[in-house]
Amino acid sequence: MSKKRLPPSPTPAALVVALADAGVPLAPDELAERLALDRKARRALDDEIARLHDRGEILVNRKGQLCIAAKLDLVAGRLEGHPEGYGFLIRDDGGPDVAHPAREMHKAQHGDRASVRVTGTDRRGRPEGEVVEVLERAHREVVGRLHEERGVLFVVAENRRIAQDLIVPAKDRGKAKPGDVVVVEIVEYPTAEREPIARVIEVLGHATDAGIEIEIALRKHDLPFEFSKGAAAKAKKLPATVQDAERAGRVDLTGLPLVTIDGETAKDFDDAVWCERKGKGWRLVVAIADVSHYVKDGDAIDKDARERATSVYFPRRVIPMLPEALSNELCSLKPEVDRLCMVADIEITGTGEVRRYRFYPAVMHSRARLTYTEVWGWLSGPASAKDARAKALLPHLQALHGLYRALDASRSERGAIDFETVELAMVFDAQGKIAEIVPAPRNEAHKLIEECMLAANVCAADMLAKAGHPALYRVHEGPTPEKLEQLRAFLAASALSLAGGDEPSAMDYAKLLEAVKARPDFPLLQTVLLRSLQQARYRPDNVGHFGLAYEAYAHFTSPIRRYPDLTVHRAIKAVLEGNRYQPGGASWAERGEHCSMAVRRADDATRDVESWLKCWYMQDKVGETFEGTVSGVASFGLFVTLDGLNVDGLVHVTELPRDYFRFDPVRHALVGERSGLSFRLAARLRVQVARVALDQSRIDFSLADSEGASHPAVSQPLSRGDRPRVPKRNSR
Repeated sequence: MSKKRLPPSPTPAALVVALADAGVPLAPDELAERLALDRKARRALDDEIARLHDRGEILVNRKGQLCIAAKLDLVAGRLEGHPEGYGFLIRDDGGPDVAHPAREMHKAQHGDRASVRVTGTDRRGRPEGEVVEVLERAHREVVGRLHEERGVLFVVAENRRIAQDLIVPAKDRGKAKPGDVVVVEIVEYPTAEREPIARVIEVLGHATDAGIEIEIALRKHDLPFEFSKGAAAKAKKLPATVQDAERAGRVDLTGLPLVTIDGETAKDFDDAVWCERKGKGWRLVVAIADVSHYVKDGDAIDKDARERATSVYFPRRVIPMLPEALSNELCSLKPEVDRLCMVADIEITGTGEVRRYRFYPAVMHSRARLTYTEVWGWLSGPASAKDARAKALLPHLQALHGLYRALDASRSERGAIDFETVELAMVFDAQGKIAEIVPAPRNEAHKLIEECMLAANVCAADMLAKAGHPALYRVHEGPTPEKLEQLRAFLAASALSLAGGDEPSAMDYAKLLEAVKARPDFPLLQTVLLRSLQQARYRPDNVGHFGLAYEAYAHFTSPIRRYPDLTVHRAIKAVLEGNRYQPGGASWAERGEHCSMAVRRADDATRDVESWLKCWYMQDKVGETFEGTVSGVASFGLFVTLDGLNVDGLVHVTELPRDYFRFDPVRHALVGERSGLSFRLAARLRVQVARVALDQSRIDFSLADSEGASHPAVSQPLSRGDRPRVPKRNSR
């Protein structure tokens, strides 16, 4: 008689099936016996149970028995808190969000993963639930301001979605004083009955100290800002210059007059360009810093870069993805020094179409570090190029400008969407505070470089796609069916329509934008069209870039500051060498998801810093009036962006003329029930600065020259968050 073969180890699926077959909760030992596990597999059982518990698929009851969460009507997901105390569970299974009143959210914190039981519906008909168990804590440390009331010390979190105050026992305050911005470690997490308990582990300074807003943002958004000891040590060992042995097997481009063209304050130069006429078309050489030569997959620097995934650009401070020995020195394409690079050598027709391209490793020698202002000055007035250097470079710059015009025409021909926006820049005083906000100059030199980078990125994506090599593409999908339905309903109300049926193309968007350009409501229409699109992200499955109207698009041109570009360089090198590159530690999909998250995290952090600085700038302007545009509409009020300042504030619904205002999501408007008065997205308003709350980074406006404020109007908050997010202009 043969001996029964026991399974070597349990699988999560087998555990769930066994629990389901049992029909009753089981103790771990009972489950092991039911699965006939041997001793070795029994030891692995606890690990699998822990994983299932963390995912919210099973729950341990008071008797220590394992229960299937679905049979207990439990759903798992991540909690999103609201500053007012209530919140929502964003379900793992993609089901409808589950609303939680403040009393339930008090059991957990924003960002926690939790198991939730749906108990009914709220007054708006949404599923409502109770928190059964916190599966994973999102915060171990919290940054906030220390307060004292009646002898009790507590911290109010800078992240307003963490609505509970954190109690700090007097013995755990350290050297912190009321009013200080501190980092605290949570000692005891909140329950239904009490607030969380914490201890001070770092004092960042006073709330008005120069640069404190950046220190807060770094910790609030969990941005890595210190390199590991391993990465720092490895960076110290790097050579200061290109070594002779490193030149082997590379094309020598040191005789080519490549130049970098960037903003005045740039320090990391990762792209250089050169162009010449070739028949009726052009030859474009885009040389990109060869970071992959120095940073190998899995080494100490790569691990830090992988975690950061992007450099973060705050006003007056940069958190680099790579140590400065690389980002500002060895990999930076500085003038008059040799540098290693990866090259996209592209031939482009007179109509702006790529005829052929090739990629290769090279050595280059930048002739000059030029600025956009300088280059545009020479191009718009060639006589201003007076010195020998300028005269030598001008023909190549003029060739670049001619190429730009062809590429720009090709962009319009293929139907790429070009949203019109105005960018502003902050000017700081000696104390690091905003002195003024001015328009950021953008000329054709900016656009020239942008088109060159687009061409190189497209060629990189095409090469990898044709080679069948996996890579991270920068994908941008069109509108979801829900967003498209809302967009069509809005356009119909304006006697407009979007062509393309259920799958409109970028060309359909571009044609509609062109058709409405002269209309007085163009800003409104452009804003609504923009918000109907999805966010660009990194994914291994190539679905094209909707906004740019490319079938394949990847980031190749900025490996100093973007991790996806570094992986694209490695993949291209692998193809050239006949090999395959697989990133260590994660799948391509996981790597893309992490990089997309890191970009959003960086955007959120820089937005927070800019908002704080703008609040500081507006502190002495309370009572002043400004012209502005409605940039967001919610049930609780209007967000208004001031002309020429790009400063945002809220006109609360109670500040509108006396009426009951209802939120119309289709028309993006607040409409008065009695008066019929409508406040729509992109409407022009004259507002008065009513209040500036620096500690909340919040500015309140009231309507100027309006008939008194209304009594509190009946309105409900939106389901999640406060304000609709506007994608950045450059989604490349």
